[in-house]
Amino acid sequence: MVSKSNAMAKKVLSVIIVPHTKTSTRTFAFTRRSLRAAVVGGSVFALLLVAFLVDYFSVGLIRQRYKALARESSVQKAKIADYEKSISRLGATIANFESYAKKLNIMAGLKSPDVLTAPAGVGGGPGPGEPEAPDGPVPYGGPPALTQNSIQSLSRKAQSVESNLNSLVGLFESQTLRLATTPSIRPAAGWLASSYGMRTDPFTGQYQMHWGIDISTNTGNPIVATADGIAIKVQTDKYLGKNVTISHGNGITTVYGHMSAFAVKAGQKVKRGDVIGYIGQTGKAVGPHVHYEVRKDGRPVNPFNYILED
Repeated sequence: MVSKSNAMAKKVLSVIIVPHTKTSTRTFAFTRRSLRAAVVGGSVFALLLVAFLVDYFSVGLIRQRYKALARESSVQKAKIADYEKSISRLGATIANFESYAKKLNIMAGLKSPDVLTAPAGVGGGPGPGEPEAPDGPVPYGGPPALTQNSIQSLSRKAQSVESNLNSLVGLFESQTLRLATTPSIRPAAGWLASSYGMRTDPFTGQYQMHWGIDISTNTGNPIVATADGIAIKVQTDKYLGKNVTISHGNGITTVYGHMSAFAVKAGQKVKRGDVIGYIGQTGKAVGPHVHYEVRKDGRPVNPFNYILED
């Protein structure tokens, strides 16, 4: 129950509290000044409370965002560490490839960087004042940190090694073709009856040059091509009897004489080891054998220089 005193109607506000029990009532008197102060104080308190609550919840949101960012940062750090390890392993692999490419260059006989499309892994000795390169893979310490420069450096190294290896692949492919067309095996299984060089001719008894080797074996045994090529002559004459001439390219030809029968035709392509004819005694021959010649630019050379089996 609230009432105003007649004497102090303009100055005092009284608040009377009447309890439900039989105890006496209690009266509180407030002046307008104290009431205004209370209202102002309450308003200030309410504003401070609102500001505190807003700040509290803002700090809570910031704290949550900080925790989320901290977790994200931790994940990113872990990923960066993995990337650095991967970059380090990649660097080690590239270093091993560089070492391997250098060995391949040495095997290929490449001595000058001008032969390659890229300088990496070029064979040959060190330059003036440079230390000797150690054998085996080059140790790699890995990049100090995952930086743009380190990644670009590895990228350049990888491109350089790739270019070098591509050059080597092309070289070895051409070498493979060259090796395939270079005589390197015996034309027949048997025993050597006569070598390349001066000898006494079994028919005339004169001491004269023998331009090939004679391999004796049983009649009908196979005679094989000693390298890839094309049979350019399949003919019969009074000296070599039934004979085959194969062109292997690079100025190299091979001749097989005294055959009993042919197994190829003129113009036919053959591979090393293909049967081209059979042992016989046709032409000027004492017994069954194959007369085998190797010619370089039309001139006979020692066939033993082209036989890798011995």
